Amino acid sequence: MKLIYYLLALFIIGIDQLTKWRIVQTMDIGESIPVIEPFLYITSHRNTGAAWGILEGKMGFFYVVTVIVIAVVVYYMQKYGKESKLAGISLGLILGGAIGNFIDRLFRKEVVDFVDVYIGSYDFPIFNVADSALVVGVIALLIVTFIDERQKGRTK
Repeated sequence: MKLIYYLLALFIIGIDQLTKWRIVQTMDIGESIPVIEPFLYITSHRNTGAAWGILEGKMGFFYVVTVIVIAVVVYYMQKYGKESKLAGISLGLILGGAIGNFIDRLFRKEVVDFVDVYIGSYDFPIFNVADSALVVGVIALLIVTFIDERQKGRTK
């Protein structure tokens, strides 16, 4: 059963890298294509930091942190993957997202972002498939942890 979580991570990595490759090949940096005006655009952007551009240019830091995150996620997938499908899926999403952005940092020295969302007048930071997988995976993992802790509390 654990294999499926690694296959999910590989799927996320594949879709992430394919979409980023397509953006790099077909769009100039800063170019924007409306998808659902005035809400969603495909905008070619590069980021040498994390979300909102924090820690810009700190590639060494991101290399170390990402290797640690990957090791921890793989450990927990091995440990809890059989116990909880949702935990395994969550960890698979996190693993795929972490590796997807790690590939960019390693080979491009920057992360390719392209999903540009406006919420009213607020321009949300541009993101990519790997970022989405990370966010969904972390939220799902928090839910799993919360449910697990409630169940443990009830059995005591």
